[in-house]
Amino acid sequence: MVNDFDGSGLSPIRQETAPLRARIIEAIRGAIEGGQLKPGERLVEKKLCEQLGVSRTSLREALRELEAIGVIAQVSTRGLTVVEISPREARNIYAIRADIEALVVEQFCERADDAAMQRFDQLCTELTETYRAGNFSAIIAGKKKLFNHLCEVADNAVALELLQRLTLRTAQLRNRSVAREARQQQSITEIEELQAAVLARDSQTARRSAHRHVESAADSALDLRKS
Repeated sequence: MVNDFDGSGLSPIRQETAPLRARIIEAIRGAIEGGQLKPGERLVEKKLCEQLGVSRTSLREALRELEAIGVIAQVSTRGLTVVEISPREARNIYAIRADIEALVVEQFCERADDAAMQRFDQLCTELTETYRAGNFSAIIAGKKKLFNHLCEVADNAVALELLQRLTLRTAQLRNRSVAREARQQQSITEIEELQAAVLARDSQTARRSAHRHVESAADSALDLRKS
């Protein structure tokens, strides 16, 4: 049985300077990342238009872009649904993420000035505090802010774009993993190790720490999938 996504959790799109298509994409991305829109669920245009307060033409432009990056897909007569990934696909995504994040951390160590390092230190500390508080939405937002900063200072917009796509495709796995108390405690240790290595400008240790952090996330997420 295919569930229809009824648009719950989506708010009407506000009139802003950003292109409407980009804002619709961001709203749907947010629903996927937040777990309101799950793999296998069907996207019903009429309901989405009503929830977002946009035209069907604008919505279809946004859906075409999400389909092009592999987040949603046409499935026979079911229409557009959120893509479900296999364990092998998930493992491959995490492996690619590990390499990209390791590269970005290495570039950050080489290019960051003192102000950028200070901001990194602050973001890491804030992130570990949200892990300790067990605030799921704050953890996801904190991880996003941290990697936006790393990619910006590393001057690697390509990596940021790829990471955004890859994490979106494994959003449900990540969400279930992050919600585990054991994984939260493990993440705190890993982030603190990464924080220490980066602040010391030890790029190779930082690179290994970043890679290990994603590998551990993969192990946790895929272990949960079996249960």
